Amino acid sequence: MIIITAATGRYGRLVVDALLRRGVPANEIVAAVRNPEKASDLAAMGVAVREADYDRPDILVAAFAGADRLLLIPSSDFVERYPQMVRAVEAATDAGVGLVAYASFLNTDISTLRLGEAHKLTEAFIRDSGLPWVMLRNGAYIEVYAGDLGGMDYALSTGTLIGSAGRGRISGVSRGDLAEAAAIVLTSQDQAGKIYELGGTAFTKAELGAAVSRLTGKPLVYQDLPVDSYAQALVAGGFPLFLAEIVADAGFAATRGEWYTESTDLQTLLGRQSTPLVEVVEATLKRNGLL
Repeated sequence: MIIITAATGRYGRLVVDALLRRGVPANEIVAAVRNPEKASDLAAMGVAVREADYDRPDILVAAFAGADRLLLIPSSDFVERYPQMVRAVEAATDAGVGLVAYASFLNTDISTLRLGEAHKLTEAFIRDSGLPWVMLRNGAYIEVYAGDLGGMDYALSTGTLIGSAGRGRISGVSRGDLAEAAAIVLTSQDQAGKIYELGGTAFTKAELGAAVSRLTGKPLVYQDLPVDSYAQALVAGGFPLFLAEIVADAGFAATRGEWYTESTDLQTLLGRQSTPLVEVVEATLKRNGLL
């Protein structure tokens, strides 16, 4: 049995879809979610749905029971992420999970990002747990850069895409490619102890802006800002200060090469090149009503 946590989130849902495409029977997949009502469409397809809340350790062992493979996807709660993952790993241990696949992110072992600290601690906790594990170090979602967090409509209206990434190259990936890679790992043998650095063809923020400009027919140039100024601009655009600082810090990390990898792990798993930047950007713009 394969259990997917956060299965109603964008990435988790795509992993479930990818497992089904790979021929895994629906009744051998469990969607472990905080709100089972939101997984009614999965239940209608025959996928088992279990309640699993990282903040309720009393229900996690039952949620993970019978798992041959468990994909552990961290929540978006940056403050509580590590304590939540500790509870989840402890529950996985008690449930006798056969293999934990952790959705981490690129270059975790050398990361200096504020966002990366919880991933670094979680990876270490998983290693020390005694559970068989595999690390899926996901590259940055291209969709986030292309507007899933908002702001692209403002950028297009002003003709300026702001950021703090400088000329740093970002080995971004679509959620779909990362989900497919996860499904491949979850359905493959001899995965314990492996670490996958999952990055696609690298791009700069200036190249991202040029792609958006070509697709929309509107001028868009990249303007690099000091990290503090970028955070202040995000706050002015409606971001909470805490989130703005994390986003700006994550962007600035590109200048140190922390979002770049020369690894071909993703391409090897997929058996093809990653989805081109322009295709992911186009789909994201359409989904957000900008194209």
